[in-house]
Amino acid sequence: MAGRVLTVGGAQMGPVARSDGRARTVGRMVDLMRRAHARGCDLVVFPELALTAFFPRWFIEDPDELDGFYEFSMPGAETRPLFDTARELGVGFHLGYAEADGERRFNTAILVDKAGGIVAKYRKIHLPGHAGHEPERAFQHLEKRYFEVGDLGFPVWETMGGKIGMLICNDRRWPEAFRVLGLQGVELVLIGYNTPTFNGQTFEPPHLRVHHNLLSMQAGAYQNGAWVCGVAKAGLEDGVRMMGSSAIVTPNGEVAAQAVTLDDELIVADCDLDAGAAIKAGVFDFAAHRRPEHYGLIVETAGAVPPRGT
Repeated sequence: MAGRVLTVGGAQMGPVARSDGRARTVGRMVDLMRRAHARGCDLVVFPELALTAFFPRWFIEDPDELDGFYEFSMPGAETRPLFDTARELGVGFHLGYAEADGERRFNTAILVDKAGGIVAKYRKIHLPGHAGHEPERAFQHLEKRYFEVGDLGFPVWETMGGKIGMLICNDRRWPEAFRVLGLQGVELVLIGYNTPTFNGQTFEPPHLRVHHNLLSMQAGAYQNGAWVCGVAKAGLEDGVRMMGSSAIVTPNGEVAAQAVTLDDELIVADCDLDAGAAIKAGVFDFAAHRRPEHYGLIVETAGAVPPRGT
């Protein structure tokens, strides 16, 4: 195959119960890494908050219990096997987890290279949900309570032979996030997510939830000429159904690989990092066609304003 090929494995994970210990979960992840190595993968992508159940669905008042969901060092004693396996196999990985940085808390993702070293970190910026207890909900979505807005921006790193960026879950729904990566020439975007099959407040049929997930990633890929690897937590996790539908999308917006189960599953694609060059030089030649002098409203306000033409 021509071009710069990075073989990427999307390591979808089935449910992680609230009672599961780190050792059991990390063991599953190591198994997925070994399966990825056997299939020739250079990079394995794990979901958002991969090490624990998706704890923002619970209102937790005990600070000690809450601390149990965060990582106070990375790697730590319980996560070190992931790094050791990366070095042993020569396979990099992307990991989403809850980060404790002193008194601050972030929904974080890191990229680890084939030598087992952390080469990139991103902290989730588009935090969904709410901050206060809302007992009328079928389940809570307390990311605004448990995390701060990420403070690292949307960086792109030159590593593993290409230009790689990261987003987390809700970020994928916001075209601004993809575009900031695209303006840095991103060639591969890694995304972990935890998305329930049903909206906790408003009814949306499950197929529509999956459609929106794929639509967001396919549009982000095509409009920035980049591969996108979106990897989910899936299945029935402590009473909440997670939709899965992990996918790897080409720079043309086509789905190259997609999960078909709600369990631990590996999807694989040979990602030619040069495949988006024609898009970047053509219809989305930013230098030739963008008109930022007319985009001011995007950064002038967060909420909608009355039409300027009235």
